[in-house]
Amino acid sequence: MAYIGQHLENPVTGEKLTFIETAASTDGARVVVDLELAADGKVPGVHVHPKQEETFEVLQGTMKFRYGRKKIVAKAGETVVVPAGKVHDFANAGAAPAHVRVTISPALKMEEMFETNVALAKEGKTMKSGMPKPLELALFVREFKDEVQAPFPPPFVVSAVMAPLAAIAKRRGRNCRYQPADCVQAAALA
Repeated sequence: MAYIGQHLENPVTGEKLTFIETAASTDGARVVVDLELAADGKVPGVHVHPKQEETFEVLQGTMKFRYGRKKIVAKAGETVVVPAGKVHDFANAGAAPAHVRVTISPALKMEEMFETNVALAKEGKTMKSGMPKPLELALFVREFKDEVQAPFPPPFVVSAVMAPLAAIAKRRGRNCRYQPADCVQAAALA
């Protein structure tokens, strides 16, 4: 469970996150993180938050956002709001590190998603882009379907394509991160 002041650093993407507000401190209304991106920093890919609004307040540096078909450049003091369901990505657009306060409403399982993504990167289970490798991705998209989705193909297609990979991942015990009770039971039976 995330806590205020917790710091996460993704060794693959270079993203640095510090929790300012958590789901617990806001009764699930939101999670707020300070995000630091190096000069070449970016998120792993274009994505959608189907049930959450994401607000970016640029505190330092310059950020570029792809928001639907629009491209937006925001500098310190500017705010960009991405409504739920809107395709977007973002990156540092400057030569210096960028510092952005990100508010995600409602919180749902975003804290767990951030923690999982960083843990996968530390374990070498992501690609160079920061996206989880295929077996991990199959479990990740199932676990965090309410928090993040790919903009294409449609979710039902992703689910169908990922089902065999998720089954393989589960047989290999990789689901323990997402369903620890399954792994405790399996260990007790062994």
